[in-house]
Amino acid sequence: MPGSKPHVPNSRETDCNVSSDRKKQVTEVLDISNDEPENRLTARLTMNFNPWHHVEIGKDQPHIVNAVIEISKGSKTKYELDKKTGMLKLDRVLFSSVFYPANYGFIPKTLGEDHDPLDIVVLSQCAIVPMCLVQARVVGVMRMIDHGESDDKIIAVAEGDMSVGDINNVDEITPHFNCELKHFFEEYKALENKTVLVEEFQDADIAREIITRSIHNYQTAFGVAEKIRPVPVIG
Repeated sequence: MPGSKPHVPNSRETDCNVSSDRKKQVTEVLDISNDEPENRLTARLTMNFNPWHHVEIGKDQPHIVNAVIEISKGSKTKYELDKKTGMLKLDRVLFSSVFYPANYGFIPKTLGEDHDPLDIVVLSQCAIVPMCLVQARVVGVMRMIDHGESDDKIIAVAEGDMSVGDINNVDEITPHFNCELKHFFEEYKALENKTVLVEEFQDADIAREIITRSIHNYQTAFGVAEKIRPVPVIG
């Protein structure tokens, strides 16, 4: 109509909608039906707090990243992030008589080759409680093949722990601990009749390249990584 104003999309329309050309990628990663209405899919990404999507990776990435701890050092309990709800769920108690040799978690706003957030092992003298956010300095990566898929484990040290403060590269970690870490991941699924191949440890430069690539993979899959709105504070 003459004199009518053109429609101007509001911020919710411009920032939060999941475009149709990404919907298939997003639904596959989150294990959601592709028939789910777009408004509900958008709500999953914007309204419910999920540390994978709502915690920042850190301004100094890929050198220093925020790590979300899922499993404490010394634990036999395999917790993992539920990608749909953002809650921590019990996956299983390890079948083998082994314990996690270091704190274990993921890097937010990343997507690994296995379609999960990128895994990270955080060295510290202490067991860090699950769902704790830790600034972690990247020092290397353990290259792995699990069920025929790449399953890299970034190795980092807790920035707030001076006992590991002088470690800047993987070759500065004691050879015994590297053997212990390798042995754990080779054996922890043995009684489940699953085989894990640990290929090699590589340095901090390679680890940072993997992190950068996983950030790109995340942004390609979800598209609005920097525009996902924080959960409103109530009360």
